Formats: sequence, structure tokens, C-alpha cells
Amino acid sequence: MMSYITTNYLGRRVRLALLSTLLALPLSAQLLQPRQLGYAVNPLIGTDWVGNVYPGPSAPFGMVQLSPDNGIGGWDRIAGYFYPDSTIAGFSHTHLSGTGAGDLYDISFLPVLLPALDDSREAKEEHLGVHARFSHSSEQARAGYYAVTLQPYQIRVELTALPRVGVQRYTFERGSDSACIILNLTKAMNWDRTTASQIRVTEGGRRLAGYRFSEGWARDQRVFFASRLSRQPQRWELKTDTLRHEGKVVGLSHRAYLYYKVKAGEQITVTTALSGVSEAGARANLSAEAPRDDFDGYRKQSEAAWAAHLGQIEIASSTPDSLRTTFYTALYRAQICPTLSSDVSGAYLGADRKVHRLPKGQAAYSTFSLWDTYRTAHPLYNLIDPKTSRDLVRSLVDFGRENGGHLPVWSMFASETDMMIGYHSVPVIVEAVLKGIYKPHDKTALLALLRSTAERRGYRGLDEYQRLGYVPYDTEEESVSKTLEYAYDDAAIAAYARWMGDEATAKRYEARAQSYRKLWDAERGFFCARSASGVWRADFNPFAYTKDYTESNAYQYLFSVQHDVEGMMQLMGGAEGLARRLDEYFTSPTPQEVELPIFSTGMIGQYAHGNEPGHHNSFLYNAARQPWRTAEINLHILTQLYNDRPSGLCGNEDCGQMSAWYVMTALGFYPLDPLSGRYELTTPLFEEARLRLGSGAVLRIKAEGRQQGKRYIKSVRLNGQPLRRSYISWEELQRGGELSFELTSERGHIWY
Repeated sequence: MMSYITTNYLGRRVRLALLSTLLALPLSAQLLQPRQLGYAVNPLIGTDWVGNVYPGPSAPFGMVQLSPDNGIGGWDRIAGYFYPDSTIAGFSHTHLSGTGAGDLYDISFLPVLLPALDDSREAKEEHLGVHARFSHSSEQARAGYYAVTLQPYQIRVELTALPRVGVQRYTFERGSDSACIILNLTKAMNWDRTTASQIRVTEGGRRLAGYRFSEGWARDQRVFFASRLSRQPQRWELKTDTLRHEGKVVGLSHRAYLYYKVKAGEQITVTTALSGVSEAGARANLSAEAPRDDFDGYRKQSEAAWAAHLGQIEIASSTPDSLRTTFYTALYRAQICPTLSSDVSGAYLGADRKVHRLPKGQAAYSTFSLWDTYRTAHPLYNLIDPKTSRDLVRSLVDFGRENGGHLPVWSMFASETDMMIGYHSVPVIVEAVLKGIYKPHDKTALLALLRSTAERRGYRGLDEYQRLGYVPYDTEEESVSKTLEYAYDDAAIAAYARWMGDEATAKRYEARAQSYRKLWDAERGFFCARSASGVWRADFNPFAYTKDYTESNAYQYLFSVQHDVEGMMQLMGGAEGLARRLDEYFTSPTPQEVELPIFSTGMIGQYAHGNEPGHHNSFLYNAARQPWRTAEINLHILTQLYNDRPSGLCGNEDCGQMSAWYVMTALGFYPLDPLSGRYELTTPLFEEARLRLGSGAVLRIKAEGRQQGKRYIKSVRLNGQPLRRSYISWEELQRGGELSFELTSERGHIWY
């Protein structure tokens, strides 16, 4: 019987000491304590190269993302931190996880010893301002905890996070009469700019409160805060900055300086709560979640919360350390977005800019990267955390009601960014409804909301799409991608309408979901751009990145018909034709004259794993009756395009999608079309795993022979019975039991 271990680093001697005990115990006892799970996570993974993630702590789906900022902008520092850098200009409380868009960095603190390093007087295009230096050798990072030593000040900074509160502890490793804690609400980076801020100082500097308003990707963003310091400063002062935009004075902002005399080894704790509603809301959040100055207690609380979330999935103890770290970091990253937006009172700022209040037991969420996350992240939440998923869906529905009847495309901080395409909140909502996770109070009203989003006038080619059955290139950019994405979302509306018994609407939207056929150019063998008069665009190069496709080329949108794989196969000549096109797709190199854009990373032929549109494509080999190719490609991606190093993500994390793909594929099943309730099977990465489902059932996954390098599925059994199809259903997963893969080293087996 195989033992389990659910931690990455306990020290070699501790692991050896545990080994004999583990082997002697029954399976149910062969697990390490849940509190140790956070050590299996390395948040520095993805902070180098193109991952664009932050290393600091957040509670699961928390409002606070407390993390260091290097202090200067640029693509590499979208999340505030880039591993090759060696400076820190503050620890701010809000960050985006791998979005490719630079915003937030709110409520930034920095402890220093005066005189501090400051380049603001130097003739540089972009200033760090007051900052520190650091070395990676001084960093520690795990789920719920981050620490670093600031030089030349010799100040040890430790961070942890609760759902609405960030906690910092500063240890002054040498005594000084000139220690200073700076709260800077003026500094902004990348797309963000401060429009107004306020700091109120009470109790002689021991308590700070106020707000920072800003404009950026999130429009009219409002963050209120309340901070408590464990020690009152000797003195304090406020400094005022004049804010300018496009040559005009637009407001005032503030910085607070708190001055201390400290002894060597002395510690000061700064505890800060946020609110999107009011300063009073921030104070209430602080009082409810962190009433004491107790860094270690809150760190343990954060680590315990992560242990519960990470403990949903256990993998075999025989798994190599590097794979274990990669897996649990992916499971961690998949659960830090979307982010909590309601206070402990239930109050939240709505899309109508009004304050709304939820009943007890419900929460509101923001930061929805839906073009990415509808594919795998939300299906993962439905499996392991249906309660949070229910609140996420409710938040999308509420946003749509508050937003004039239009569901969000990419929303954050009560605003619509209008980033990316489609209306993919629709399949997220419908999937949850079909699986019984979200039960609408008024089925008809929800259908009206779905339809008002899909029938919106004057928005991104939807007028022409409804009139012509496709988006024409001569009236709208990204016309091919928009047509294909709209068609998928329309299939979701059709599924919802049929679920509630509205056959007329179901048939209408099923017809709309066939719009992809209008852009199939049989001669070229691709989905291509057409004009409003029906003429194909003359110049066509399937390798070229043009304005007809969203962050992609014609190859990368070739298989974007998840809702009608059979219909797509017919266009390509059946299963054999689909297999040929998939082979072409995964093996065709990019011509030298075509320059790859920044988002085309993790390339396998024309497949770009670093971007989302093709994340389901490897699983299409199951439909093409070549499941060994699904296994080969997926195992290559899992082992070559993810790793446990800072460069271990081959593309933007995109709020959990990259990591959710890894988690589900590593377990051996994937939602090619989340609406279908079918999960295509592939060779698991681990010899054994155990999944605790939101239904309360447990699914044990066995793949004997994986350690011996066996890559291909020979047969599959579910609870001892042969599974003679390429997928497992939602209902079967919910019942749990044992999913057993018989593996082989030989290609060519089809078990279904």
C-alpha cells in the first residue's frame, strides 16, 4: 500500500525519521499534519521570466495580497516584483496575479534607517524613491508567509495575511536612533496613478486610517484602510504631494513618517485592514479579524487556512520533491483569485457605485479574469470548493444586475475593465447551475440577464454578429476570435434555457452557437475573417498574428469549438482529419519571418501553452482516437513547461488558469467543455492521488507504473468496472470511489 506525504520541505533528517513510522501505519494515518502543507508551496515560482506573479502572502481568495514591490514599472514588474531585481521600495497590500496588466499596489509601507537610500534626486526617467536592497538568500516564502531582510538597514520584514488584513512584523537587527516607518500613498507604478489620498493619525501615531483613490486598469478604484502599530512612535509627520495628470493639478496625496528609537532585536508589528466601502468598514474588518498584535498567531491562522485548502488533494509520498512543490504551488495559485470584496458586515461596493449588503454567510468577490478562468479554474472550484464557487457566481450575477444588465467581461474593484473578449461570465454561471452549485431564485430573470449580455447593442461587433451570424473584419477587430468565443457563450445560454424549459430560446441560441461555421473557409482549412458582404480577407497567413485574432493566429484558434467537437470534426473530415490537423498544429514551426508576440510562450509547434485559447487542444486527440498523443503532449507540458524554479511558469498565470490547468491535468482528467459535464481522461502525473470533493466524497486515483515511466493508458476502471469511454462524468466524480488507470509503455492502445 502506497503512503502519502503532503509537504515539500521538512528537512532531510525529519523525512528520514518519519519514513519508518509512515510505512508501519495504515493509509489513513500515513499523512503529515495539515499545518505542514504550506511548506509544499513556493510562491517564488513564476516570479521570473513571464509568470508575472507576486511572492507575498494572501489568504485563500483573500482581499489582501501583501507583497514586496521592486519600485519601478515595466512589463516584467506587472505584479510589483521581478526575481532578477534587487530592490524593494515598499510592501503594498493589493496585487494582481499574473494578469499582464499593471495596477493596484495600494497602501505601501517601508521600514528604513535614516538616511535611507533614495534616488529621487537623480536624473532618472523612473525613480525608485526611498528603497532598500535585498538578496534572495534572505528570502523565505510559503503559503501564508513571506520574509526578507532589507539592506543596508538590517531590518527583517515578515508578512502574513488574513482574508481582509495584512500583518507585517519588522525586526530591527541593530539598534538605531533613526528608524522610520514610511506609509506612501502617492507612489504609483505601471498603469496605476493616485488621484487622491488621505491619512488620519490618532493615538500619537499608533493608529493610521484613510484611503487611496486611483485610476488605472480599475477605474475609480477606492481602497480604504485602517492600520494599528504595536508601538507608538517618538514622533510622526505627514507630507503632502500635489498630484498632476496631463499637465493639470488633479488632487493631493499624502505620506506618513513614523520615527522610532529601537534596540537591537526589537520588533514592531503593523496590522492593516482594507475595505472597498469605507474607513469605518476597514476599522470593523481590523477589529473582527485581527484585534491583537499577534503576528505569530495570525501566521499560524493563515497557514491553517491554506492547509485546509491544499489538503483537498493529496499526492503519493513517492512523488519527487520538485514535482510535489510544483503541484502544490499550482493548487495554491489557483485559489488566490478571484478576490474577496465584501467587508465582515457583508457590505461591498457594487458596479453601480452604490454600497450593497449581503446576508450573513455570503461574500462578494472581484478580480474575474474570465476569458482565461472559465476554461479550468472555475471547473476546479466547482469540484473542490463549491461554497466559494457559489459566492463567485452570485457575485457575477450581482455585477450584471448593477451594471445595467451586462455581465462582466473582466471586472475588478467594482469596475469593468473590458479586457479580452466574449461574455464568459455566462458559461461560468451556467456550469454552476447545471451542476447544482448555484440555484437561481428567479430562473426567468437570470435568463433575461444572460440574454441582455448576449444581445447588447453597439458593443464589440454584437450587432453584426446577431444580424450576419458572424463578426465581420471590416467593422470590428479580432473578428474571428470574437465570433468563436460568442458562439461558445451562446451554447451556454442554450443549455441554460433548455435546463429551465424554454425550448424556443434554447433553439435560438443553439443556432447562434453554430455561428463558427460561417467563418470556416473550407479551401484554406481555417476559421478566417470575412467582410460584412461575405468576402474572405484576401491576405491570409495562418502563422501570422493579425488583428483578426485575439493574442493568437489562425492555428491557435483552429480548434476553438469546445461546445461542438463533432461538428468541428465534420468540417475537418472526421476523426482522421482532426488527427491530421492536430499533428500539423503541434509540429509546425513558426516561420522565421513571423515574430512571436510577448504572449506566445511555451510553444509546441503552433500551440502556445503560455496563452489560454488552446488549453483544451491536446485533449482533442481523444476524439481523434489517438489518446496516446494526448498523453504525450500533456506529460511534456507538465514536466517541461512547469517547474519549481522562479522561471517555472511558461506564461502569465492569469488569475489561476495556468495553475488550474496543471492541477487538473496532473490528476488525469480535464473539462474540455465545462458545460458538458464530461472530463476527458489522460495519463495522471502521479502514481497515486486522493481528491476530497466538495460533495463530501473522496476520489482515489491510481496509476501504477507511472514511477517506472509508463506513459500510456491501456485500460481504465471506475470502482472496479471497465470505463469504455474517453471521459468521466461530473456525476461519477461526485460519487467518488476509485479511478484506476492501467498503464503501458506501448503506444496505440484505445481503451474506449
